Amino acid sequence: MACESNSVSDERIGEALIREVIEEELKHIPSEDVPSFTLLAVELKNEQEDKFVDQLGTLFRKIGDKIKDDVDIQDGIDGLAQGFKWNRFMEMADKAFEHGITWEKIAILFYIAGKLAVKMVEAHKLQSVTEILKCTVDYFKKYLLGWIRGRGGWICSFSELAVASVQIASSMSSHRGGLIITFFTGITLGSFISWRLTS
Repeated sequence: MACESNSVSDERIGEALIREVIEEELKHIPSEDVPSFTLLAVELKNEQEDKFVDQLGTLFRKIGDKIKDDVDIQDGIDGLAQGFKWNRFMEMADKAFEHGITWEKIAILFYIAGKLAVKMVEAHKLQSVTEILKCTVDYFKKYLLGWIRGRGGWICSFSELAVASVQIASSMSSHRGGLIITFFTGITLGSFISWRLTS
């Protein structure tokens, strides 16, 4: 079966992925401090989509983990946290994508949304967490979803995203043997998941 983009599925997967990345960042915060996202829940179509979102979340977290010590990104998050506003978030996102969209940049945007949500909870600005989720989803739908669909959708592009996550790791690692193993693991995992979801 050929791998084709399903626009409804791509949108649903993207929304669920944003929520998962934010929730993952908030998991270390006491649950009574974390706002409920129940009204913003995305209904995934089936168990395969749910597993796929988990796999994407893992790849996005790997990219986020590699840039967590980037001073510019952390300063940007701190600046946004001073008073979250949609227009400031848009400016930051627009600047990040001004030279083109890449998987790495999409992962970094979702990472920033998660880290920003943590800052808002720590500042007891719980309503801002919901706003961050909504703003990130809106930005995704308006500016990134078309690019993802143009590449064949989330499912068809999983292998490409796996390679991107490895490239980020390789640019920050000096251990060549481990990189080769990681590279082939990413390709194999991506190919297997793509095959399972499209068959």
